[in-house]
Amino acid sequence: MTKQEELQRLFHRYQQEHGGVPETPYRVVEWALAQGLLEAPKLDPKAVLADDLARALREEYATDESGRRYRRNHAVRVTRNSVQFALWAEMENAPREHMQKAFQQRRQQIVGDCFQLKQDVDVYNNKHREMKQIPLVLDFTDDVAELEAADEDAA
Repeated sequence: MTKQEELQRLFHRYQQEHGGVPETPYRVVEWALAQGLLEAPKLDPKAVLADDLARALREEYATDESGRRYRRNHAVRVTRNSVQFALWAEMENAPREHMQKAFQQRRQQIVGDCFQLKQDVDVYNNKHREMKQIPLVLDFTDDVAELEAADEDAA
């Protein structure tokens, strides 16, 4: 069993033992540690700092001369020798190829999220046919236009 599968199994066990009530991952981990079902990991300080750095880079925004807020740093996922990692660059200095790949990868993430959301909504609606179906619109043109208009109004 992979670590991910083990954690999923623990979550499902928690759900069974607590009546299926929605809960935070933090609380589930507290429960699993108290039950002796998980062992706290021994952390590599460099890995923790690298994760902190990646999070900080992902959350850094800047504003251009037109007043548009943008993500300043962009990552490209690469795999070398069967190891996957991210290469980060500042938008202002990044080679075009890096930015093109970063934008393609982010778009694929969005497409994957939309596909999975549609699957989830379809399955839920199918399992609950007696209820009003939950609609799902995947055309975001109007949503993006509204956000752009609100951003322009705020500037």
